[in-house]
Amino acid sequence: MCSVLKKYTGKVAIVTGASSGIGKAITEYLVKNGVIVAGVARRLEKIEEHAKQLEKYSGKLHPFKLDLTKPEEIVNVFTKIAKQLGPIVILINNAGLAQGGNIIDGDFEKWKLTLDTNVLALAICSREAIKNMKENNTKGIIININSMFGHQIFDIPFLNVYQASKYAVTALTETLRLEINREKLPLKITSLSPGYVKTEFTELALGRELAQKTTDSGLRPGLNADDVAEAVIYILSTPDHVNVKELTICVQGYIG
Repeated sequence: MCSVLKKYTGKVAIVTGASSGIGKAITEYLVKNGVIVAGVARRLEKIEEHAKQLEKYSGKLHPFKLDLTKPEEIVNVFTKIAKQLGPIVILINNAGLAQGGNIIDGDFEKWKLTLDTNVLALAICSREAIKNMKENNTKGIIININSMFGHQIFDIPFLNVYQASKYAVTALTETLRLEINREKLPLKITSLSPGYVKTEFTELALGRELAQKTTDSGLRPGLNADDVAEAVIYILSTPDHVNVKELTICVQGYIG
């Protein structure tokens, strides 16, 4: 792969939720473009396996174990990454989850896990990355993997607070952009909102049977994880004076 990210060659990126799906695809595209990637997730062994598969490329994948529901662990791991690999230049807030159920008779712990992972962890990761970027006067960039659910409510049962969490990501991204501008920091931030992506996400959230029904017996057209990764590469390839505030992608001819 011919690198379109020359300015990021040898620079450090953090990708959350790097063990599978969209995060794994983004990690691979970055490594192939010469980026030094800290891949973080709870399933460390999956990142380690992927790192071995990417050894021949110009970049490098470094696995780090991280439970994003533990704030102190986020702080410690981000500090460790910066000490071991160097200043943080790119942060991809990709990790996210949904827990099946309703709001009417729902489970508080499932709501809390969703909000802790999708919203609060994203805020903490952004805070820690920006802290490091400010200390090193870095021209950094943050990309939040959002969702079309963060802009429109779809009538899909059992998603309870998931769609609310993605609306929060939309608001949080724009709030951070305004804070960055207010402080005149040389940083960019983007909300990247894909429609349905064919990964294990829906099955993990709703279970196999319900996931099959939700995606029309698995035949619903959807994006591939690589499509989202290519959108990330596009955002990163823009000149320093261009900030992509919001990028929404979906399958041609299909809503959502």
